[in-house]
Amino acid sequence: MQQHAAQNKKVVVIYSGGMDSYTVLRQADMAGYEVHALAFNYGQRHSKELDVAKAVCEKYQYAFQLVDVSNINPLIKGSALTDDIDVPEGHYEEASMQQTVVPNRNMIMLSMAVGYAVSIDAEAVYFGAHSGDHAIYPDCRTEFVEAMNAVCQIANYSPVEIRAPFLQSDKIDILRTGLELGLDYSETWTCYKGLEKACGKCGSCQERLEAFEKNNAIDPIAYF
Repeated sequence: MQQHAAQNKKVVVIYSGGMDSYTVLRQADMAGYEVHALAFNYGQRHSKELDVAKAVCEKYQYAFQLVDVSNINPLIKGSALTDDIDVPEGHYEEASMQQTVVPNRNMIMLSMAVGYAVSIDAEAVYFGAHSGDHAIYPDCRTEFVEAMNAVCQIANYSPVEIRAPFLQSDKIDILRTGLELGLDYSETWTCYKGLEKACGKCGSCQERLEAFEKNNAIDPIAYF
């Protein structure tokens, strides 16, 4: 992971409430950046992850913006995360997990985050793309991040860098980093289903559970 000299500079972190973006958020804070968290309601199936994101930002006193872009939902249809489609179960490698792709989601969020960064004079936008997403999510791949970064150097008078510190790492590596930093993953929500407890069956839960197992750690959240 490339290191940047923070010196209390501002950064925007796209923050979903999940463990990947939580790790990015807390790591940026610990590196000395003034963190501005940005979450999006894009019409996802539930708001639990957004409630978790808000609670974390209140706890650590991060600036927090929740942007409601749910009115674009009719334009980005076809995903189990936004439409009345059953959430597929099983590991992320299974072809059915492509049903969880939300069309153009990261480009939409990054574009708005860059606008926010320019308006508050932040030097960069962070987001939690990682290598485990590469096979299924085109907008988490290295080519996409590099292209978006190039565009964001010329899209405004003030260049903004796109940083995905875990782009070449998987969720196992991300969790290992977070555990080494002493992060509390009970402050995260990963499950695609907004139930009282995590389902333990969807691809997101299975990848999370695998990460804890590989790190010889116990997941602090409750499962059915």
